[in-house]
Amino acid sequence: MQRTSFGDMACSIARTLDVIGEPWSPLILRDVWVGMNRFDQIQADLGVSRKVLTERLNHLVGHGILERRPYDQRPRHEYVLTEQGTELLEMLMVMVAWGDKWLAGEAGPPVLYRHHACGEISHVSLSCAACGQPMHPGDIDLLPGPGAAQ
Repeated sequence: MQRTSFGDMACSIARTLDVIGEPWSPLILRDVWVGMNRFDQIQADLGVSRKVLTERLNHLVGHGILERRPYDQRPRHEYVLTEQGTELLEMLMVMVAWGDKWLAGEAGPPVLYRHHACGEISHVSLSCAACGQPMHPGDIDLLPGPGAAQ
């Protein structure tokens, strides 16, 4: 099934969704992040069909999110995050914080995150790159940027 392409929209959210908006893509990125780098490992973890996984991996490699590296004499590959893919993980960490807060239920979060710098269990929160203060939707104004639609 052909999905709507958002890549040409003058909107960074739409353009990002064009790359990783399909539901399997963030889960594939998560698996690669935690060390499941080979096709069979990812397929076994997610239970996704081989056809869908092949399409998603090719899409993510084509967009520069993952890199395919050979690991065997035969044409077998493992997948590693590129710089772009690593930066996308920051967005996934924000999704984790939201899911832990609103969807974890009484059992609590399924995974805890220890920050290397301080050694504490924590979660991601957004802050202003200029002043360091917390940054929430009600704290900002949206202004047209240089790439805004005319």
